[in-house]
Amino acid sequence: MFSQSDDEQQGWMLGLLLGLIALVIALVLGLALSRVGASRPDQPTEAVESVVVPAPVSAMPAAVPASAALAAQAVSDAASITVEYGVVKFYFASGEAELAAGAADALVDVVKGARGGKKILISGFHDAKGNAARNAELARQRALAVRQALIAAGVSDSQIRLDKPAQTAGTGSDAEARRVEIALQ
Repeated sequence: MFSQSDDEQQGWMLGLLLGLIALVIALVLGLALSRVGASRPDQPTEAVESVVVPAPVSAMPAAVPASAALAAQAVSDAASITVEYGVVKFYFASGEAELAAGAADALVDVVKGARGGKKILISGFHDAKGNAARNAELARQRALAVRQALIAAGVSDSQIRLDKPAQTAGTGSDAEARRVEIALQ
């Protein structure tokens, strides 16, 4: 027969074996998920930190990663531009509809996509603070400013679709509410 010592030792070994099996399964799942995320055709393989174009008034150094730049943008009232996963985001100063410097550079890939036959979707956003009609009109003016920049870059007006300005909800920053996004379809 087995003694109590043997039972404890077997229990300890069984626990160790189950722990190792769980670790191997977690590792395999992690690798599989990372490969699936990397091979998705609808998502570019570039990092989120692909492009950050701050306005000239910004004092951020050029080597600041996108996450730090976005955090700085959230507290800043300056206009700026970011590109994340192929979506160009124009951030506007409070009450303004002027594009940040560098708009033409940020639109290069969008213009190439339009020349390749893709459609462009422009979406404007605003917050719930203040006069709702004024906010929606300002979001529309911002979207039209982005549309004009695309037309000036050679994109046909027939390839551009403007979405109705959308009100942001939740706990987003004021800068997130003052944005226009461009995506290729």
